[in-house]
Parts: sequence; C-alpha cells; structure tokens
Amino acid sequence: MAVPTAERIGALRERMSGPVVAPGDQEYDEIRKVHNGLVDKYPSLIARCTNTADVVAAVKLGREAGLEISVRGGGHNVAGKAVTDGGLMIDLSLMKAVGIMQGTGGSPVGHVEWTNVRAEGGVTWGELNDVTHADGLATPGGVVSTTGIAGLTLGGGFGWIQGKYGMAVDNLVEAKMVLASGEIVVAREASEPDLFWAIRGGGGNFGVATSFEYRAYPLTTVLGGIVAHPLESAVDLMRLYREVTASASDDMTVFFGIVHAPDGSGTKLSALVVCHVGDEDDAAREVKPIKEFGPPIMDAIERIPYPVQNTLLDAGYPRGALNYWKSGFFSELSDEVAEKMAAALERAPHPLCGMAIEQFHGKVTRVPVTATAFPHREPGFNLILTGVWEDHAQTEECIAWTRETFESLRPHMSDRVYVNYLDKDDGTRVTSAYGPNYDRLVEVKRRYDPDNVFRLNANIVP
Repeated sequence: MAVPTAERIGALRERMSGPVVAPGDQEYDEIRKVHNGLVDKYPSLIARCTNTADVVAAVKLGREAGLEISVRGGGHNVAGKAVTDGGLMIDLSLMKAVGIMQGTGGSPVGHVEWTNVRAEGGVTWGELNDVTHADGLATPGGVVSTTGIAGLTLGGGFGWIQGKYGMAVDNLVEAKMVLASGEIVVAREASEPDLFWAIRGGGGNFGVATSFEYRAYPLTTVLGGIVAHPLESAVDLMRLYREVTASASDDMTVFFGIVHAPDGSGTKLSALVVCHVGDEDDAAREVKPIKEFGPPIMDAIERIPYPVQNTLLDAGYPRGALNYWKSGFFSELSDEVAEKMAAALERAPHPLCGMAIEQFHGKVTRVPVTATAFPHREPGFNLILTGVWEDHAQTEECIAWTRETFESLRPHMSDRVYVNYLDKDDGTRVTSAYGPNYDRLVEVKRRYDPDNVFRLNANIVP
C-alpha cells in the first residue's frame, strides 16, 4: 500500500476547505471509526470534505499517490467498506445541507407542481426526515434513522413507505457525482442516463455521490409502531403475518421480528412492526387484525409523526456495537421458518442479536427489473439476520450463531440478496445481489471507472 508523502498531504490541505486528518492527529481515532465497532481500520489519510471541490481534490490526490480510496457517507455499511486500511478515506460526514425545492413542469396533461428535496452525501435519513417533515413532506428511504442517505440510496433504499411510493432509487431525480477522473457530472435521465441507471442499485462503484435530489410527497403522520407477543406465539404470529400481508394495500407495510425486548431484560419476543400511510379510517380497518391478535405483551401502534416511525428500530443498532449480518430473500414463509427463527433466538448469545423479515410489495414490485440497476422486484420477503454484540470476547460465538442460523434458513430462500446487507465475507454473492443487471453494470463500470478506483464496495470488476 502506498503512503502519502508530507508534500502531497500539504498539497491536499492547501486544495481543500475541509480538514485533512492523519494518524497522530488528536481526532484521528474517533473519525476513522464507523458504525460497526467490529471494523478497526487505519487509513493513512482522511479527507473531511465540506463541498464537491474538496472531493475532487481528494480523488485526484488518491490517484496521484496510488492510494486505495474508500468513501464514507453515513458510515453504516456493515461490511466496513467506508474505511480503508492504509489508504485514503474520503469522508462526507460534514456535508449536511438539506433543502426543499419546488416548481412546475410540463406533462401530457399540462403543467404540474412538484416538490423535491436535495441533500448532500453526509446526511442521514433522520436528518433528512426532520427537514422534510417541517414542510409536511416525506421521501422514501431507510428503516433506521442513523443510516446515511448515500449508501442506502446507491444500493436501492428499502423504506417504510416503499409500498406506496417505491424505494429511494425509484424516487431519485438526480445525483451529483465525482468520477474517478475527477470530473464532476450530474447523473439524471436527461444527462448521463447510463450512469444514472447504474447508481440506482449498483452501489458506490461509479464515483462519489456528493448530493442527491429526491421526489417528496405530502405526509406528516402514519399509523405505526410495534406490537409484541411472547416468543412462543411466533408460529401463530407468522400465520397472521402471511394473511395480513397477502391482502395488504400499498399503504401498509409490516415487518415480522424475532427479537429481544429493548429494555435490556433479555425477554424474547415475536413482534410485528407496522407503518400505514393511508387515512385514519382505512388505516384502522387494515391494522385491526393485528391489534386484535393476542393478547399482546405490548401494543404501541398509534398515530405518530413519520420521522418517529423511522426511529423505531434504532435501539437495536447502537453505534459502536459489533455487527455481523446475513441476509436473503425467502422463497417461502412457512411455519417451519418461524420455528427455526424462534429456536435460534433461544440460543442467541447476546440480547442485541435478532432477525427481521421485511415485506416487499406494492409500487416497488411494479417497476421493471431492468428499469434501474436494483433487480429485486418480485413480491416477497427479505430476511435481515443481525448478530449484534458489545464485547470482543463474544465475537467468535456471535459470528458462529449468525452463520449457523442463516444456514438453517437457507433451504427456504432463493439465491437473491440485497447488496446493502452483504457482510465482509459475502464476496461470492455479489453477482446474486445485482442479478440480471450485472452484465450491463460491468459495461458502465468499464466506461466510468475502468481502473476500478472505487473498489471498496460490493465490487463490479471492470
């Protein structure tokens, strides 16, 4: 691995308006950390960018010095791809601007009003939601508020309201990109259409996205929250889950969880998490079977602000905790799946370990497979299996639990996987993440990053 010379570090500091941090600097150890405490890497240089020009300077320096380049937006990626060991980390976490944009545009039926939100690459979903909510708006993306918008969007962008409005990639209007050459381009349908297609699901393979513009929709509150039952109810609750989701409108999204109680008691639960964006009468009617099942240990389903919905799972993913995940799409959702999940939780080595099933339906499934690089458009269910713990002494045990649980559930799964949930040892599953769009992604990669400068990601080798 190349090491930047003092002369090059000095030159970068002169070119950048943001700080450049090196080993030995007071803030280095804190800044190099990402959300997953299991990731312990040491960049030789951290460029803390405050604008797109800073990113250009950092990319050029990295190439001149022969440094491996990583890019951090929110730093939430479980595989730790946001930080390089010995290279240059381009850190966008200081780029926090969010703004609402409004206007009118032509359409087949005349002029229509539109409202979009533009946000820089260091913004988290919680920060974006706070700004849009103040104007009575929301844009789809994220189920944990501390997740960065950049990584989530580039990989696809699951969210609570995707049944009604689609995923983040389905609502992306444009993105400002710094390419491997240092060139700045704006990727949208009307300009750089191949790049625009690729960044909607192809991850960080094609450049550094310094800002995003999304469609926004009128939405202030939802009928949402968690209803929890004893773990022994898992099979019956799974049956209810299948029934409810089979007839669910686009307005309602429901997750199924096998988790520990968030109060630290270690109580093991089966649970449903609900988000309904429809009017109060429709929401109450559609959620009624869920509220009548039981009796529950806890029923916290109520009308809440949309930004609150996006924080309901935050406690399960504390910053600095150690994480190892597995994921895959179910081909069936049987009683046996619930039995295996419940049995696995009984053996879980830490109360932060758990698993959730994400409902995949509605508008997101009506987008053609090749319309964006994100290929998973079939109705169904996605498993996220999260080994989460706090003591390094438990690392081997918790990783083994996650792997064993995943292998027990694998017979019930297809070979598809969501790119944003790939862990560091999932490299052989990259083509499954991109599916039938992989070959076209290779072509776009060859055009925009033929030297594979941006390779710390679910890499598409040019």
